[in-house]
Amino acid sequence: MARTSSRLKEVIMEKIPDITSDMLDKLRRLNINSVYQLAVQSPSELGLGISDGDVELAAKLIGNARKILTENEVLSREFSTAGDMLEKRNKISRYSTGSSNFDTFLNGGFETQSITEISGEFGSGKSVICHTLCAAAITLMKDDNLDVIDNGSTHEASGSIIFIDTENTFRANRVYQIAEQKNLDQEDILKRIYPCNVYSSEQLEILIDELPNLIEQYNTKLAIVVSIISLHRAEFSGQGTLAERQQRVGKMLNKLRRYADIYNIAVVITNQVVSYADSSHPGFNSMKAAGGNIVAHGSTYRIFLRKSGKNRVATMEDSPSQPYQHVKFSITESGIQDATSYKTDGGNLGW
Repeated sequence: MARTSSRLKEVIMEKIPDITSDMLDKLRRLNINSVYQLAVQSPSELGLGISDGDVELAAKLIGNARKILTENEVLSREFSTAGDMLEKRNKISRYSTGSSNFDTFLNGGFETQSITEISGEFGSGKSVICHTLCAAAITLMKDDNLDVIDNGSTHEASGSIIFIDTENTFRANRVYQIAEQKNLDQEDILKRIYPCNVYSSEQLEILIDELPNLIEQYNTKLAIVVSIISLHRAEFSGQGTLAERQQRVGKMLNKLRRYADIYNIAVVITNQVVSYADSSHPGFNSMKAAGGNIVAHGSTYRIFLRKSGKNRVATMEDSPSQPYQHVKFSITESGIQDATSYKTDGGNLGW
């Protein structure tokens, strides 16, 4: 997908049908400066900022912005043929982990226009996968990013990764180590990763709101959120706050899904687990991903990690196109790598 320069985006903003100079000023005060940023907005939230809750006007502006993106083939038409949808699917990017078996398990890698959830208990490999992805995926982000400048010519633009960290797990030295082991350019990789530590649920929600500006500023192709629910889980404790917590988490996921689709980026989120009594094995507790149905429905792909001796097992628990399956991998100095025993179908984890 071609990206326009910031100056060209402002010109296009002024050409949006039914937009006035007063509306443009209000949008810019809301830090909405491009057609992309307007297109990812929610009418109910935008209406509060531009005209005292005029949802109908906000929906019209957003619709006109999305129409421009549709005309420029950034978005699909509301009713297009299945063949058109297949052609669009064939153009998505996939970002490798560097582990051939794990990439095969992902049907080629973490894909754009999707949210992939990785959940598992502590030590199951969530952080290592994210660090390995940072090192391996960045090498694929040079060829598919072209900036369109005002004279109509193009120049190559390197993509970047945004790493939103709510658990203080990002380690630049670990990315450096993985890149070194894989004989990659460590300095180039580190300067194209933008980590941000987040300390409250409110700060996380504000950052998710501002993500479109950051995506355009850094030409982001992959956004990682570690962990999507940890702060809300800590701050909204007890049954009385559950409904509000789930609603706020749901809003974040809804925005991330829109960003993934409109900006053609890959979104990877990690998730914590909860324990529950397993009726099929009395006396034993089992684990499942936290966040309930809100997180389950908000994710495109759901991967659950388990410890398996010295190795780890990843299970594809939900996918619109892949079967329920497993892959075993190891954690080493070079990040994740293929384990001796690979993939099986079905529910047998006793390898």
